[in-house]
Amino acid sequence: MCVVFDTGERLYIHDSILSGYHLKEGMDIPPSAAEEIVQANTYRRARERAMYLLDGRDYSFVEMYEKLEANYSDDICLQVCRDLAALRLIDDRRYAEARARELFEVRHVGAFKARSELKRRGIPDKIIEEAVAPYEDEENSFARLEELVERKYERYLTDEKGVKKVKSALFRLGYSYSEINAVLDLYDLDNDDE
Repeated sequence: MCVVFDTGERLYIHDSILSGYHLKEGMDIPPSAAEEIVQANTYRRARERAMYLLDGRDYSFVEMYEKLEANYSDDICLQVCRDLAALRLIDDRRYAEARARELFEVRHVGAFKARSELKRRGIPDKIIEEAVAPYEDEENSFARLEELVERKYERYLTDEKGVKKVKSALFRLGYSYSEINAVLDLYDLDNDDE
């Protein structure tokens, strides 16, 4: 429905807002009530946008806030995000656990890279540590790195230049030089370690 104010300004309001405020054609609305109606309509649009985004994938609280921030005021964004978090539609802990699982098991990144990715997405440090903890034991980390080198990088370990490229690539994936050197020690390489 289109609401036209005395100033000539037009505002399209959803039916649920119209019925919730019992608005009818030709009705006079005091300015304070008009502001409340506009705020309720904006909140509804922002919430619908958030629900649309959540239909595609999971979001952290901060990510959703940043997505909404492009089109809505800070107070609306915060209210929508808080309401969705209260309904557990946004859950940073669930999000961090799923993202950590993907980072470690699918993308085979190291702990440093996983932490920075989660931090970049606005996850609090305590939740990051809880999400990363199951993947940090040295044996599993070593096995993941060994599998990654064998599957993706072993063919480059033929000369010094290739070894340096592999070390750089693994470092960018978030592995420490000590982890990298420990795995590369399994290969018979005749070059200088860094």
